[in-house]
Amino acid sequence: MLCLPGSIEPASGPVLVPTRLQTELVLRCPQETDCALCVRVVVHLAVHGDWEEPEEKSDWELQEPRNASLLAQVVLSFQAYPTTRCALLEVQVPAALVLPGQSVGSAVFDCFEAGLGAEVRIWSYTQPRYQKELNVTQQLPDCRGLEVRDSIQSCWALPWLNVSADGDNVRLVLDVSEEQDFGLLLYWDQVQGPLKSWKQKNLTGPQTITLNHTDLVPCLCIQVWPLEPDSVRTSFCPFREDPRAHWNLWHIASLRLLSSGRWQLDAPCSLRAKMALCWQAPDQGPCQPLVPPMLQENVTVNKPHEFPLLRSHPNLCVQVSSWEKVQLQECLWADSLGPFKDDMLLVEMRTGPNNTSVCALEASGCTALPSNASTRAAHLGEQLLHDFRTQQCVQLWNDDDLGALWACPMDKYIHKRWVLVWLVCLLLVAALFFLLLLKKDRVKGEHFPVPVSQGQPQRVTLGSSGWRGGRSRLTLTGSAFPTAAPRARKALLLHSADGAGYERLVGALASALSKLPLRVAVDLWSRRELSAHGALAWFHGQRHRTLQEDGVVVLLFSPAAAAQCQQWLQHQTVEPGPHDALASWLSCVLPDFLQGRVDGRYVGVYFDGLLHPDAVPAPFRAAPLFSLPSQLPGFLDVLQGSGAPRPGRLADRAEQVAQALRAALDSCTSHSGAPGCGEAWDPGPYPALE
Repeated sequence: MLCLPGSIEPASGPVLVPTRLQTELVLRCPQETDCALCVRVVVHLAVHGDWEEPEEKSDWELQEPRNASLLAQVVLSFQAYPTTRCALLEVQVPAALVLPGQSVGSAVFDCFEAGLGAEVRIWSYTQPRYQKELNVTQQLPDCRGLEVRDSIQSCWALPWLNVSADGDNVRLVLDVSEEQDFGLLLYWDQVQGPLKSWKQKNLTGPQTITLNHTDLVPCLCIQVWPLEPDSVRTSFCPFREDPRAHWNLWHIASLRLLSSGRWQLDAPCSLRAKMALCWQAPDQGPCQPLVPPMLQENVTVNKPHEFPLLRSHPNLCVQVSSWEKVQLQECLWADSLGPFKDDMLLVEMRTGPNNTSVCALEASGCTALPSNASTRAAHLGEQLLHDFRTQQCVQLWNDDDLGALWACPMDKYIHKRWVLVWLVCLLLVAALFFLLLLKKDRVKGEHFPVPVSQGQPQRVTLGSSGWRGGRSRLTLTGSAFPTAAPRARKALLLHSADGAGYERLVGALASALSKLPLRVAVDLWSRRELSAHGALAWFHGQRHRTLQEDGVVVLLFSPAAAAQCQQWLQHQTVEPGPHDALASWLSCVLPDFLQGRVDGRYVGVYFDGLLHPDAVPAPFRAAPLFSLPSQLPGFLDVLQGSGAPRPGRLADRAEQVAQALRAALDSCTSHSGAPGCGEAWDPGPYPALE
């Protein structure tokens, strides 16, 4: 029969339901040397519910009460890769034996034929279903584990598999007789969902197959069988307890942000793990878990999960833990919302109907507010509580029973502190200057503090009131005075609005560059200002300030941007639509390219696999053009100019930026339906960094 279990139905009156499953391995031997292994299944049944006594009994019911048999249909489902079989047992119990809540006996199915070495799963339920199905999983022995293997013909020619280590590789040694044809299947045995095939080959024995140790995962299984009709398949899963396989599994697992605030853990095998949100401070310290009040949740791989958030924040990250150890951590919103903010996270915990407590999450723990501790949050406790009570903080999460999470900006407190510091410094300078004025008539040759340029002799003329010999000249050399540290160069990123996928890619580049000594400006991080002043005014102002400060303007070319620029050059117009931002900044930068004012001011960029360099319009090729991430070292060298670090340090920074870009670029190009990725040309695998 087909295995089509229906939904659970309420039972009226007594019904038979399975209460326990038992299995037993037996041999079926039509002949003494021709046996097959099979699984005998015993289903124990019991009665649930009571008889309904009718208000008016008929003469037949008065003579023979409950003189009817209780009938049930019990379904047995037997799954062994790659097939599933089902059997329907019809069970009839005399009414005299029906006692509610007690066992009435068992039914035996004899039996399901099974492959040697296979893992079988057996389910049992009634039809119609009155409760959840019973299930049992059993690992069957292979020919090496059977004492009667001489009686099973399939064991005589069955391929044998041995696993041995060869340095960093693993060898699968298939002990198969000469010229025997057999099939080999490598697959991932997943608890959730169907089994996933990886590699399948038809081979001729004997064979030795080498696997890279990085291919090992706990659910990697091997199945072999002779290439004969109805041959028995033997399965092995030799890496379930291999430490390298478990390490590889967490190494290749990844967290992915989906649309509408959902996320997913991608992995080839099932994982026993829990998820929790954590708060990452800008100082790059440990990410602080948000528990309590937010509790951990169990994770199912390859299945979307919902974030219980009211609002996203770049400092919120996801931690996936297994066996009390953090295995994965990703700040999924950093690429779309920009770098970490200097915000303080307040945890509001509800301890009663009208009783709440507030603490600030810091590296040392959650500091209660107000507090006398010597921490940053404690020093600003009153101001933070005022912001919290006047709703100047942003609510990120809320639960009516547990509490809420609030993000409070700290920029204004930092500005206030700097204002006080500057005031104190000015007062000290003024007091020092006043003291020097008082002493200059008393001390001959007194030196005044004057601004000195590095390495240049400065001439200072002192009045005759300070010197008895009339006007004198004093020459100072500024080489002994330290100079201020050079300011980080500014970079303005200009791109086309090609949709969410491409914006995440641009955001990843901007976030990675902002971690270098660069001041990055991009419209994704200034949408409120862009909306207030208009796109044209914002781009014109940013370009003017960037070039005035000896910065650099980076033009990001996507397939859509290259086409729009070509249209502008040919027709001097751009159709309105999602590329209005491109039209705004194109009108600002195009005159510089047409008049030859490009050197040291502009850089062109396109992403590996998304655009061919010949697609960039010719006028824009006057600026240096780089493909990312393959040409990152040269791009960063031009971008940082005279402030570029040593070659070794530059290579390290290029690798950091490349890692962030590869992850975003893979996410963009691997989802063909994602908006904004465009029609990607295929250049092959990622080239090495030049």
